[in-house]
Amino acid sequence: MSKLGKNKPKKMVEVYRAASEAEAQIIKGLLESCGIFCLLKSNAAPSVHMFAVDGMGEVKVMVWEEVVGKAKELIGGEGNA
Repeated sequence: MSKLGKNKPKKMVEVYRAASEAEAQIIKGLLESCGIFCLLKSNAAPSVHMFAVDGMGEVKVMVWEEVVGKAKELIGGEGNA
């Protein structure tokens, strides 16, 4: 029997796009308090871009693909990707 299906890599999906790192940290805290592991992803260091200008200071909240529905439900739809 092949092990191809068993070792399929997991994928992280964006569930929220925050305007600042502070907002992203709040969402991350909410999700992690409910048992959902997440990562924050940004293209710029927060100390360089404190505010989102044309998306440069945005922070994406990423969760595992299999918990996207639960994460979006907890967030409540506002700011969802």
